[in-house]
Amino acid sequence: MKTKILQLVLTCAILPIFAQYKFLDLPKLDNNDLKSTIYAKNPSEAAEILYKSYHYYITDGDLNMDVVSRVKIYKKDQAEKFLNQEIYTYDGKNNKSERVTSLKVLTYNLVNDKVETTTVEKNSKYKSKESKNYTVTKFAFENVKDGSVVEYKYSVLSPYVSSVDKITVEDNVPTRRFDYVFDFPKYLGFNIDYKGSLIPKNREVADKNIYGGDYYTYRYGFENIAPFRDEKYAHNLDNYRTSIRAELNSTNIIRSDVSAPGSISTGGFKSYAVTWTDIRKQLYESEYFGEQLKKKSYVKELLPADIKSITIQEERAAAILKFVQKNYTWNNNYTVGAEDGKGIKNLLETKVGSSGEINLLMVLLMRSAGLDAQPVVLSTIGRGILLDYSPSINQLNYVLASLEIGGKFIVYDATSKMTVPNLIRPAALNYKGYVMTDKEAKRVNIFCPEKSTTYLTVDAKLNTDGTIQGSFSDKDTKLYAMMNNEKYEEDKTAYQKESYKDRYTFPFTNVKTELLDNNDFQTVFDFNSDTFVDGIGGKFVFNPLLFLYSKSHQFDQSDERRSPIELYTGYDKIKKVTITLPDGYIFENVPKSKKFRTEDSAIQYVYKVTQEGNKLTVETTTTVEDPVYPKEYYPAFKQIFDNITKMEGQVVTAVKK
Repeated sequence: MKTKILQLVLTCAILPIFAQYKFLDLPKLDNNDLKSTIYAKNPSEAAEILYKSYHYYITDGDLNMDVVSRVKIYKKDQAEKFLNQEIYTYDGKNNKSERVTSLKVLTYNLVNDKVETTTVEKNSKYKSKESKNYTVTKFAFENVKDGSVVEYKYSVLSPYVSSVDKITVEDNVPTRRFDYVFDFPKYLGFNIDYKGSLIPKNREVADKNIYGGDYYTYRYGFENIAPFRDEKYAHNLDNYRTSIRAELNSTNIIRSDVSAPGSISTGGFKSYAVTWTDIRKQLYESEYFGEQLKKKSYVKELLPADIKSITIQEERAAAILKFVQKNYTWNNNYTVGAEDGKGIKNLLETKVGSSGEINLLMVLLMRSAGLDAQPVVLSTIGRGILLDYSPSINQLNYVLASLEIGGKFIVYDATSKMTVPNLIRPAALNYKGYVMTDKEAKRVNIFCPEKSTTYLTVDAKLNTDGTIQGSFSDKDTKLYAMMNNEKYEEDKTAYQKESYKDRYTFPFTNVKTELLDNNDFQTVFDFNSDTFVDGIGGKFVFNPLLFLYSKSHQFDQSDERRSPIELYTGYDKIKKVTITLPDGYIFENVPKSKKFRTEDSAIQYVYKVTQEGNKLTVETTTTVEDPVYPKEYYPAFKQIFDNITKMEGQVVTAVKK
């Protein structure tokens, strides 16, 4: 008995050593994973990430990245995001470019209880030049079926060590295991920005002698990660998923390598940007930003005299905005400054430029007209929200012009022909930015300050045969007008199809879409349909909102809300339907007017019914006051819109006298 007890104690003592978590240890492919046909915990899952790892390490002054991904495909048709992959690498000057050093792409299938491996051939992988700054390596898996396991491994070698990509841990499918490792020599100092609610099951922060030297290592291991689902009215879910980002904050080496942005240079200890004031200094010392703002001679005689002579500052600034919009066109590139050293000069010659070039030109023009214009730098929605506690010049990719006039802070954006003061491109409405003067960096809020309005108007007539004919108008103002006009200009056919042809199944004709003189955006058409009315017992029964009634709404999330409710802008949505009956007919069972709202009036709804003879008008107004609400508001949105759907589901009856 004593011997058995001793053996048990020894086993318990040894077990933790053998069970110790091994980072970056790709598990052996398990035949059970190939045999499985559904995800046991939730049969609706399209895929499961079996293993994923990111290993960053710095050797010989270069940043290495090794990526491994293994995914089980349960439903091929719903797992497209895992089957087509892209690797972006930066193309720098003087041979300072990132490059993919290895790529292996495999598909595993179980055939007659044996593992069959399909390798993607070299000619199935290809590179494309997405812009002058980036090359994209693309590949797709072959021989993928429901039940396959797909796997890729690749490495990237980069000369840029100052900023390591932000890695998002959670995905929209379950993840069995996820590893993140960053190893860097002790002569470098990095901020490790860990953000999110997920807690790693295994974590190691230590000093190690690896790669032939003294290193720091940060290691995070996660297991059995629940999916982070896509949510409606969330601009960029990666802002709210758990993420890890490393950025260089200091160096303590004796060598020089300054031939490219992002390279490190020091003789002894050097501290890098840790505050937004430091970022301001870097921007103003850059040829892409600060040097561009010194090009006053380029714009000295550019503005017409009638613009410079406008006495009211706000009107002068608005006129300069229109001047830039009229004469210069955005090339669809987001930049915080010039795309190259030519910058403003090239823009003036070609009339085409990046967001940074166009809006820095506007700053220069405003200054030449006696206005104290300042640049505002920010990150677009796709790039992620700026963090006050973790400044990053690499995250900046947009700039606005700004003025303070009479205590009001006003921003200007000339990348769109439709913007006006304080109405900027939607991609830039990303919570915050920083005014960068030549002396200070000051945080400012970046929201859409005014509500947009949508007017949906129907003027219809009921015929004695039960058909309804009439006209329809869909008009948007302010930000919504700009967003829809740009969609329309990008692809007119696709816009008409998505907005109307796919939505409305009844016949309509004489479709006309246009931008009105006041920058409102409008579509009108005529219709004639026999699908709106039911004939019951000699009576006509129909919903007075006709095709403007919807049986469902978008605030239908049943899972707990994990991100804020992001709407771009507060809004009023006004539906107005007027229906005229044939002579000799009257309305019965007319709904009553009603209104309701949240306790703080953040969301309001009005259902108003008026009747004049054989004419009935139903007008509804849905008001949402603000562009962003915390996630705690979601139940209120759901409840209000449930009630709206119920209210708008009421019907009326028309009978012959």
